[in-house]
Amino acid sequence: MVRVICLLLMVVSVAGCGRLGFGQGSKPLFDGQRYNSTARAVARSDRQNFVATARPVAKSLEGAIAAAEYEGIRHCITFYGTSDIDWRVGPDTPRSSLPITKNTVTLRGSCRDAG
Repeated sequence: MVRVICLLLMVVSVAGCGRLGFGQGSKPLFDGQRYNSTARAVARSDRQNFVATARPVAKSLEGAIAAAEYEGIRHCITFYGTSDIDWRVGPDTPRSSLPITKNTVTLRGSCRDAG
């Protein structure tokens, strides 16, 4: 009985490692890497327009762009129920024109209203 309890405790403790930042975590891989990425509304009163960032670009520019795009899509699905985005600066922007500062790529877009 003691062995079963110990085994269950080990399984539960290992299962929680991802939530505490150990192990693989919940962020998906882009170009084989994990990125610190986020999307935020430009203004609190206007969630339709957002800025999505991902870093470090030094890992892979393509991966960072994909991570920022992913965050933008998540933002629009969360607040507007659609993944349709009008990109002002987006994944299709020529790489030489993308704003990259301090190892961070920045995309800008506007969620299309699903209604």
